Amino acid sequence: MLQLQRQLDEATAVIRQKWSGPARVGLILGTGLGSVAREIHTEASFEYASLPHFPRSTSISHAGQLVCGTLAGLPVVAMEGRFHAYEGYSQQQITFPVRVMRAMGAELLLVSNACGGMNPSYASGDIMVIDDHINLMNGNPLIGVNEDALGPRFPDMCAPYDPALIESALAVAKRENITAHRGVYVAVTGPNLETRAEYRFLRTIGADVVGMSTVPEVIVAVHAGMKVLGLSVVTDMCIPEQLKPAKIEDILAIAATAEPKLRTLVLGVLTDVGVKSAKGVNV
Repeated sequence: MLQLQRQLDEATAVIRQKWSGPARVGLILGTGLGSVAREIHTEASFEYASLPHFPRSTSISHAGQLVCGTLAGLPVVAMEGRFHAYEGYSQQQITFPVRVMRAMGAELLLVSNACGGMNPSYASGDIMVIDDHINLMNGNPLIGVNEDALGPRFPDMCAPYDPALIESALAVAKRENITAHRGVYVAVTGPNLETRAEYRFLRTIGADVVGMSTVPEVIVAVHAGMKVLGLSVVTDMCIPEQLKPAKIEDILAIAATAEPKLRTLVLGVLTDVGVKSAKGVNV
């Protein structure tokens, strides 16, 4: 990690040529949140290929650009498309944009994803506000020599997802009549989906949903001192006794139908953050 600061300086220098910031919020717009990018009052945007040390997004439905501007009155830096381990990237590469967001001033990270639902009380199209996670990705972005200026050697993970932001999201969902659960996300590498036995195992160890992202980014955000809110859209149900072959087209279709609900939650939470900040409340 010792060369990380130099890489961050090079990436942020390119962004600063077109956008002075500073950011307040970092957004990772995964599957199910693409339309939020259209809500941003864009002041600058960058194809990932134009930014030093950024990987290239190869996943279906991920646009692959960094958008800078304002959303709900707050300055934001948004990833329109993320990176995954199954694309062949290291966890340090996957999380580099989160480091850039923090270097640009972001104090909050809001991350979204599509996931498979294993809790039988959930249904396709529901939203889950992430309360905690389990890392089964066979790696960690903090492995290596720690760069103390970027975060502590042993960051605490007793509450990686900010309780106040969780409550804000659930309150917005209740107010807007959106079905939103509070649960545990387990991250695996993919890209294959799980077997029936694996779903049983993951449910047994305490997970409500399963996905292939988010956890590395959250670990780095916590390491960097950011507050985090995670939102998952349940795109297919993974109940072993009722398991059917999953089709990517169906998963994307469900994500699209849930997109307005996710957008409402994001805008509601950011509006709440802005109101509290204006009153001098630290959020």
